[in-house]
Amino acid sequence: MDEVKQLVTDIKKGNLKPIYFLMGEEPYYIDKISDFIEQHVLSEEEKGFNQMVLYGRDVTIDDIVANAKRYPMMAERQVVIVKEAQDLSRNIEKLVDYALNPQPTTVLVVNYKYKKLDKRKALYKAINKIGVVYESKKLYENQVGDWIRRVLSPKEYSITPKASQMLVEFLGTDLSKINNELEKLQIILPKGSQITPELIEENIGISKDYNNFELRKAIGNKDVVKAQQIVSYFGENPKANPMVVTVSLLFNFFAQLLHYHGLNDKSSRSVASALRINPYFVNEYITAARNYPMKKVSKVISTLREFDIKSKGVGANAVPQGDLLKELLVRIMG
Repeated sequence: MDEVKQLVTDIKKGNLKPIYFLMGEEPYYIDKISDFIEQHVLSEEEKGFNQMVLYGRDVTIDDIVANAKRYPMMAERQVVIVKEAQDLSRNIEKLVDYALNPQPTTVLVVNYKYKKLDKRKALYKAINKIGVVYESKKLYENQVGDWIRRVLSPKEYSITPKASQMLVEFLGTDLSKINNELEKLQIILPKGSQITPELIEENIGISKDYNNFELRKAIGNKDVVKAQQIVSYFGENPKANPMVVTVSLLFNFFAQLLHYHGLNDKSSRSVASALRINPYFVNEYITAARNYPMKKVSKVISTLREFDIKSKGVGANAVPQGDLLKELLVRIMG
């Protein structure tokens, strides 16, 4: 995020590079940087003749180079943006000749999503020498909560840890989806507001009481009644709560518990760092570890592997999801 801020600051100051190669598994920042260049480098009057957007599926490397070598019309520079450039991955190294001698009046932006250049090859080295190679890495689940807080803070909003966890659980680590939901909340909430589980339930439709986060907590606490209520709710709403997701999240939870049991230093800070979790949730893991000794955790992980296969229809084609979940719950908490 800091690297992106610096890039934007440089662009605002007019410190432009001839090539911006934006690559990596997380498309959110690739789009953000590319959109910023598209919107701010040229004036509205200059864009008509001097800004071009190409798509990887429709062009060749030669087409890109031909456009990049054009001279601007009645402007200091032109901007050429190549979106979905990953469709050119087989031939992307052919761009090296242009990268070795780029047109100084052109800003070439290449959006290379879900892939990255081989840093050992000539293209990466050439662009890195005269331009910008930005790699947008996928965040780990434990990093997304901090990202949400950092996105909200400059806009004068805050969020509770549970509300943040609900968004991550429901939307995964897709930053674009999370940002879209946050922007919807910012439209209806005044500045200075704190985003709570209740607001998320009311405005986004994620249940604050019946979700995988609460199920994990209930299982960890050995709260059989609460766990059964949640599982019953999932069984009645299978499309919104697919079993394969529930099993995957529980598997990750018990894998973390196994890791916890193996830690020598069980201080809160050490646990949060080792398990890559928000310190706010450390006590839940401490409680769960008391309720599930290492031997039991190993058995649960084995059970979850078994039910992962069943949740995908292998050996349990005629069994309703709700019944499978109830059986799984008995096996885990029994």
